[in-house]
Amino acid sequence: MQIVHGDRALTPAGWQQDIEVVIDAAGRIASVGAQRGTPTHRVPLLLPAPVNLHSHAFQRAMAGLTEARGPDPSDSFWSWRRLMYRFLDQLTPDHAEAIAALVFMEMQEAGYGAVAEFHYLHHDVGGTPYAQLSEMSQRIVAAADQTGIGMTLLPVFYQYGGCDQRPLLGGQRRFGNDADQFLRLWSDAAALIGAHGDAAAIGVAPHSLRAVDPGGLGAVLSGVPQGPIHMHLAEQVAEVDEVQSHFGARPTEWLLANQPVDARWCLIHCTQMTGAETAALAATGAVAGLCPLTESNLGDGIFNGTEYLGQGGSIGVGSDSNIHISLFEELKTLEYSQRLRDRSRAALAVQDRSTGRVLFDAAARGGAQAGGRDCGRIEAGAWADLVGLEDDNQWLCNRGGDALLDSLIFSGGGQSCIRDVWSAGRHVVSGGRHHRRDAIIDNFKRVMQQLETSI
Repeated sequence: MQIVHGDRALTPAGWQQDIEVVIDAAGRIASVGAQRGTPTHRVPLLLPAPVNLHSHAFQRAMAGLTEARGPDPSDSFWSWRRLMYRFLDQLTPDHAEAIAALVFMEMQEAGYGAVAEFHYLHHDVGGTPYAQLSEMSQRIVAAADQTGIGMTLLPVFYQYGGCDQRPLLGGQRRFGNDADQFLRLWSDAAALIGAHGDAAAIGVAPHSLRAVDPGGLGAVLSGVPQGPIHMHLAEQVAEVDEVQSHFGARPTEWLLANQPVDARWCLIHCTQMTGAETAALAATGAVAGLCPLTESNLGDGIFNGTEYLGQGGSIGVGSDSNIHISLFEELKTLEYSQRLRDRSRAALAVQDRSTGRVLFDAAARGGAQAGGRDCGRIEAGAWADLVGLEDDNQWLCNRGGDALLDSLIFSGGGQSCIRDVWSAGRHVVSGGRHHRRDAIIDNFKRVMQQLETSI
């Protein structure tokens, strides 16, 4: 049993001072209240550690390799994607595990307690299945075990290269399955997750309306009747045009008319939605999974955040391509995108909560829902996913209440304040460093020396 004393803590009842959080042997919060015992840890500021709700771990190894202008005069998401396919054709299972371990470690050092890994790199080069269909899923779970991060595994169902059902080519072939093979792969992965008890979870991720057909989508969702459902939706203008041309409706419009979208669902990006689609999606209870740093890097567009939250919609954040892993930078970029679009300030603030408080509360609550994980709050019964921060510094000194969150997110120094992180009670970060940091980085560097980076 661990006892964490927080000089100040953000709880469902609001800000509290001098609270004791007791963590039981299973990794859950046993109680929250006034100090009674001798603390094993003391932290100046204690927050719930959110779930990173959208990650493609292997793309972290590409960071910085796609920023030069290529031969295409209109460089875009689509030209970036071609480079990504070329890069991934080099990756072995060992490479994928080492890269994922680095990513998960960096997430924890950034204040995330868990991750929902949108995992679509299933097969060997050329699309040949491994002897064990879930080989790559096993490597993702092994990386999570190395780091101690909470894991929601989301095996991705991917059939086609586009709405016209063209075959997968090049690097895409490593993603592809028909519905029957995918459900076998998913079943193997589910058994793997099940062996970890209820600290790990599994969902399913039909990649997008471009990559799956209605029949395949229905078959897979019927075969996976429980757990989170994640899907890319309405990310790019060309995607919207393609779906509308083949389905007779825009992506959000078609999905809401043809699937019972509810709180199980997390729709990723949603940067190309009309006002009516924004209101309709908000009303479903689904989470809009936002990745503002990646969306900025790829030029996706701006999510209708003020409208969506104004309609009572749920959001969370993820690091997607993992070009830069920073919880506070994701939240800041989301807010600044609204300000730039509308020429406003404090765009997402409400009368009784500051901008930072609204952003952090939404990320904690929406991430827990999207991850199918009982976390995101400092409350008895929840997983002990916690982040402890130092406040004796130039960013947080003489701050209190919601101004603490505003300073963490907008001052530029938030990540350097992180001192401790617990994932399901596992004390994985102390003094701002992951306990396996050096070994994980050394292994990652060895992998990068083996990979061709001139893509």
